[in-house]
Amino acid sequence: MSLELRQQVKQTQKLVMTQQLRQAIKLLQLNRLELTNAVQEEMAQNPMLEETVGVQENISNPDSLSAEESQKTEELPPDLQVSGDDPKTVAEVDWEEYSNNFDSDFSFSREAPSADTPSQFDFISAAPGLISFLEWQLSHLKLDEKDQDLAQFILGNLNGHGFFEASVEDICEYAACSTDEAEGMLRLVQSLDPPGVAARDLRESLLLQLEREGLEEDLAYLLVDEHLDELQTHNFTRIAAKIEYTAREVRNAFRVISSLNPYPGNEYSNEQTNYVVPDVYLYNLDGEFIIQLNNDGLPQLEISTAYQNLIKNKDKTGADKSYLVEQKRHAQNFINSVHYRQNSIYKVMKSLLKFQYDFFEKGPSYLKPLILNDVAQDIGLHESTVSRITSNKYVHTPQGLYKLKYFFSSAVSTTDGNLVASEAIKNRIKQLIQQEAPEKPLSDNALSELLKKEGLSVARRTVAKYRDQMKILPVKHRRKSR
Repeated sequence: MSLELRQQVKQTQKLVMTQQLRQAIKLLQLNRLELTNAVQEEMAQNPMLEETVGVQENISNPDSLSAEESQKTEELPPDLQVSGDDPKTVAEVDWEEYSNNFDSDFSFSREAPSADTPSQFDFISAAPGLISFLEWQLSHLKLDEKDQDLAQFILGNLNGHGFFEASVEDICEYAACSTDEAEGMLRLVQSLDPPGVAARDLRESLLLQLEREGLEEDLAYLLVDEHLDELQTHNFTRIAAKIEYTAREVRNAFRVISSLNPYPGNEYSNEQTNYVVPDVYLYNLDGEFIIQLNNDGLPQLEISTAYQNLIKNKDKTGADKSYLVEQKRHAQNFINSVHYRQNSIYKVMKSLLKFQYDFFEKGPSYLKPLILNDVAQDIGLHESTVSRITSNKYVHTPQGLYKLKYFFSSAVSTTDGNLVASEAIKNRIKQLIQQEAPEKPLSDNALSELLKKEGLSVARRTVAKYRDQMKILPVKHRRKSR
């Protein structure tokens, strides 16, 4: 086969995504906080973008810095004594209290901060967690270099719950020490606060906490040590028969165990809480639903007038003008993409209100089956676009705060041939479990039978699946003995 260069004409069909289309798709998937960050980044990169400044009312404030001096202040004579406390009547200064409140960063060149001024500790980037708290306690102990190394290895193998995820053999292998030295240092770390820290499992954590309270000879210690698995079933009568105690004594010991902290490290967690900010609000005003997009904190963008005048300036030519024209085009595309995102969210929410009106008016039990294609056909968008719009976005409704994806639910057939949303069935299962007797909780089979009497044909396996999705314990763990 010979190799040669030649020209040919070929007709093909392909989808070309422009930069504007890619940007619009990217903005569609962002939630409320991510959109604000994206807008701020774009404003920092594109000089043609600027925030619209609202017109403020010109209110005269005589105490403001910009206020004109209405009348000339009369100068006081230099020899006039300033009124104040008589030195003879001033109490003696408490220098100890003064030294405690003294700020080493104080300067007479500026005024002292007021009482409500934030502390410098409010600006620490990360709050101290469990490891920092344990290291602070170890710093007060007289440990040699080898012991400090062992302690740091143990702290480095603690998980977020405060449990030690390694073994004594791992400590010995790391530090080339004996088993007694490794176990001794582990016991030392376990003696620190919070009680139960550095335990290897839940049983050891509870036992350490009981030891800290001096309950080694108590029935609660025996139950945790030998019957922890059986305690989960709450069958106190059966446990009492095995250990020759009364059911009441077992129940009282169980209350002591329940007061302990199964995960001692959780209260020292320094993980930041991620708060949900709704992208859209739905209000019910006098029986009429009002949709309002959440624009709080979102900059209102516009094209910079100053830079537009530079483009019109005939003196500006060449690379400078080309750069400004290109940035203006990018800025206009970005503004259009943001408007398209907001308008699309409004259309989707309006369609959801149309399909799920009974839910917003009456509650979760009235949620209807709905798929993405139904909303897509209703508002004239592609199904994938609706999926991007509803991803990671929330709506604040009279019924509570929900993900937009929550309103799309599969259908379950009823005995009379109608369709019910699976989320409505989950809500009904949750209601039945909340109403059950603690001594005789409902099994999955019993829940299935109750739903069948209400016209909902749901198999026992489906009930178990829905219960697990709602993180509800099975019947043996929900039973409470009298």
